[in-house]
Amino acid sequence: MKSKVQIILAVAALLAFGCGPKSQQEAITVSPDAGTTYKSGDKVDIAVHYGDLKPDSIVYLVDSARVGSKKDSSAFSLKTDGMPLGPKTIDVKIYTGGKSQDVATNIVLLPAKAPEELSFKIEKVFPHDTSCFTEGLVYENGYLYESGGGYLTPPPNEEVTGQSSLRKVELSTGKVLQKTMVDPKVFAEGISIVGEKIIQLTYHEKIGYVYDKGSLKLLSNFENKVGVEGWGMCFDGNRLCFDDKTNRIYFLDKNTYKETGHIDVYDEKGAVNEINELEYIDGKIYANIWKTNTIIAIDPKTGAVLQRIDLTNLYPETKRNANSEVMNGIAYDAAGKRIFLTGKKWDKLFQVSFIPKSK
Repeated sequence: MKSKVQIILAVAALLAFGCGPKSQQEAITVSPDAGTTYKSGDKVDIAVHYGDLKPDSIVYLVDSARVGSKKDSSAFSLKTDGMPLGPKTIDVKIYTGGKSQDVATNIVLLPAKAPEELSFKIEKVFPHDTSCFTEGLVYENGYLYESGGGYLTPPPNEEVTGQSSLRKVELSTGKVLQKTMVDPKVFAEGISIVGEKIIQLTYHEKIGYVYDKGSLKLLSNFENKVGVEGWGMCFDGNRLCFDDKTNRIYFLDKNTYKETGHIDVYDEKGAVNEINELEYIDGKIYANIWKTNTIIAIDPKTGAVLQRIDLTNLYPETKRNANSEVMNGIAYDAAGKRIFLTGKKWDKLFQVSFIPKSK
């Protein structure tokens, strides 16, 4: 009988403990709710609730960077103007007696407005080498430099497209003036010119190549561990920019090829994935969207899509040459303010201007 009474008392004690007040850590909450969406420029009020706790200070961090502090429970106002877009982790540290208790939430930051819709005007048409599976395109001093992709002996599930190369091309005729073949085990991707060097990415191989621009002779290679894959590339005058099939654009040091930062590309609806060939034009990064007839102009500071160009009628699929593939290839003549567009194995390269889309 005594043992039964002891068991009942023990159970009652456990139930009483379980129904008691929550610990201070459990009592701390923060708003806004995780996953809440805001537009760039919106004010985000971060409010932390901590019951009877009397903190010495409350510190607020966004993506691990301190953005401010308070000494009371009034909401902290986070300014989002100019902040890079995408998911943002908000950490709040509540300090009491030299120790901190942490609570976190997250938000998603989208552009303040939808991109401007543009169309195009064809200024001139030039020949293009139909053997080139275009992955990268650059213009400098009267010539095009082009990276052609393809495996000589493709891995499983990869289409045979020919061997990768780096070319110097005469604009007016499309004639290949110089050509360097790339390792047949490698699929060449985007390129950029940095001074007297040409930098070339590879698709799956995590290797970058450095060439002498004058001779197209391979000078060196480097290990590229940044990103999922290697896709498009451009140079903004200070750093290399490249993408990896996601909505992220990475920035690399032009000399060491190490990552120095990144942006995530968003329009008013959400992440814009599979951005491909890149070109830097007058302060904006232009990008092909893989397997579409769309080019977007991106703010390199925030990742916001500023403009969207519909190129459906540039070279309709029904009118393209046999064996042609998707649109891919943007080059810019900064001195002449000329934009050049082409596609994989196209027989034409177009000089275009971007114009407001008629309503």
